[in-house]
Amino acid sequence: MIPDCGRVNCPVVATLDMIGGKYKALLLWHLVDNTRRFGELRRLVPQATQKMLTQQLRELEEDNLVIRTVYPVVPPKVEYRLSELGKSIKPILDAMCRWGTDYMKYNGIDADCFMTKKE
Repeated sequence: MIPDCGRVNCPVVATLDMIGGKYKALLLWHLVDNTRRFGELRRLVPQATQKMLTQQLRELEEDNLVIRTVYPVVPPKVEYRLSELGKSIKPILDAMCRWGTDYMKYNGIDADCFMTKKE
């Protein structure tokens, strides 16, 4: 049965609320198999401003998808990794990657990018 997403408690809306930010799915993708520092994520998502990246990571942390660890050292060291809930989103990210690859191929766009090499 397909849920009626015109209602308040729609599972599709709940999912999009958590991963639908401009860079959230991409950040989650980069954290699937790795713990990463903020600077690494900035290099991996160069189109995101520092402010936007910080905002998206905070929202992912608030939604319990990402765990942020701050180490008491100078200069500050902060690492991000997926929580158990965050790890459960991997099949959705994999499906998005496959669908996007198929879509790009259908439209004659080379899909040979970092995302397709992850599998």
